[in-house]
This record gives sequence, C-alpha cells and structure tokens, in this order.
Amino acid sequence: MGAPLKSFGVSGIHAGIETGTMEMGVSRKLFLALAVAAAATGFAGLAGAAEPLPWQMNLQPAVTPVAEEARRFHDILLVIIAAISVFVLALLLYCFVRFNEKANPVPSRTSHNTLVEVLWTVVPVMILVAIAIPSFKLMYYADRTEEAEMTIKAIGRQWYWSYEYPDHGNFTFDALLVPEAELTDPSKRLLETDTHVVVPVDTNVRILVTGSDVIHSWTIPAFHVKLDGIPGHVNESWFRVTVEGTYYGQCSELCGVGHAYMPIVVEVVSKEAFAAWVATAQEEYARIDAPAAEVAQLESAGN
Repeated sequence: MGAPLKSFGVSGIHAGIETGTMEMGVSRKLFLALAVAAAATGFAGLAGAAEPLPWQMNLQPAVTPVAEEARRFHDILLVIIAAISVFVLALLLYCFVRFNEKANPVPSRTSHNTLVEVLWTVVPVMILVAIAIPSFKLMYYADRTEEAEMTIKAIGRQWYWSYEYPDHGNFTFDALLVPEAELTDPSKRLLETDTHVVVPVDTNVRILVTGSDVIHSWTIPAFHVKLDGIPGHVNESWFRVTVEGTYYGQCSELCGVGHAYMPIVVEVVSKEAFAAWVATAQEEYARIDAPAAEVAQLESAGN
C-alpha cells in the first residue's frame, strides 16, 4: 500500500482517474491498530454498510436521530400526499360522471359558491400549516448541536475530499476514489475511497463543510446529512451514529467534469477502536500546523 500523504493537484487527480493508478491511502499499521483494538474490546467487525442498492425503493436505514426524525416526517408526508391524490382523483371521476354532456345537458350558470371558495382556501392552508410545523422542527434539529463531542472539517476539492481532525491532533488527509480496476468489491464502484473518515459510535460529531474551488456537497443519506461546501464559507451540521458500520455517500452538487468521482466513506467504530485509530493517524498524516520541513519529512517517509 502507498503512502497516505498525497499531493494536491488537478493533473494528479485526472491521472489517477484515467489510468487507475491512485495509491491506497490507509496503511497496514492503521488496520493493525484497529484489529488490535477490536480484539481487546470484543469488536468483531463492522455491523453493516449503508449504500445505494439496485432497484432500491425506499430510504436507506436511518442510523442517526436526525435521520429517524426525517424518516418519520417522510412517512407523514407520504400519507398526506396520498390522501390528496386520492381526493383529487375522486373529484375528477365525480365530475366526469356527474357533469358530462349526457348526464347534464343544461349546464349550471352558477359563478360563485361561497362555501366552496372558503373551503378550497382554508383547507390547503391548514394542510400547509400541518406540514410546516414538523418541517421547521426537523430543520432546526438538523441544523447543529450545542453539545458537540468532536469536530471534523470536510473540504471539497476538484475532485476529492480532504478532512481535518482539529480535536485529535489537528491532522489532515485526502480521500480519493478507488479506481474500478482496484476494487475488491465491484458493488462499491464510484463509492469506495482509498482513505476512510473514522468516527466513534454514539458520539455527537460536528461536521464543518467548505469548498476550495467550486461548490460541492457532502452527503451521507443514512445520516440525513447533505451540506454544501462553498468556497470562502463554512457550513455546519451534525450527526450521531448509533450503529457501527461503513456508510457511503457522494458529492451531491454538480461541481465539474469529475463530479461523479468524489465519493464519501465514513467508518463508525467503537470508541476504543477510534482511540487506537487516532493514535496511528497522528503518526501517519500531516498536521495542519506542522512546519513545512516536518511535512516534507513525513511525505518522504511515506514514500
């Protein structure tokens, strides 16, 4: 496996995408640390994976409190829109039968009906209010948490993601697409990255998202997080994953020719395994505030 420290540059990204020669960015030592921590804590492996499936007809399983609330809201809306659709269809069928030319040869010349006009004004307003109340609650609930236990910063670049861990040594790394030719699981095409974001389970994680060039969007459907990364601006959201596993997402804002090639992978592990990963990552990855000579030394050691 190659070094986890990768240089930025559009030409390098194009070369990696086109020739399939991008190096894997997670070291053997990192996996060894996770394995040791897992054995010590009884962590036998990731519980599962959330990713898009062929012919999927529903939302991905919710694994955060925000995603649970969003799913409930979705189910409520589904009932409301189904009821409205059935009601409108029934009115149309009634009009076809009751007011066709044969059944009603002499049409009514009524131009106003106060009751009907009041109903078709008041009822839609009541429906919109009934939708707006839980919608605003969910919007503010998903906005941010006042009790963040850790922070991750995601930076969208053309065309990959960079991540920073300011609370755990202030280190940073890049996560690039794994070419199809190097995949061990073909179902992860356009979803797998060479380096994964790692977070602990049952932890309030503040996610800060920005962009370095154009607008990107950091999206994990199972978390119900979709946050735009805008150059010169930092957006904030949060998640608390309750199920250990590997979760996949993709950039959801059209950001250029490489838009389809910047996936997102988040591994949610036990807190013990996360502590072991952090200890290894602090050695493997460059510090944001490290002197240039130290960064060059780390890159040289990685190569």
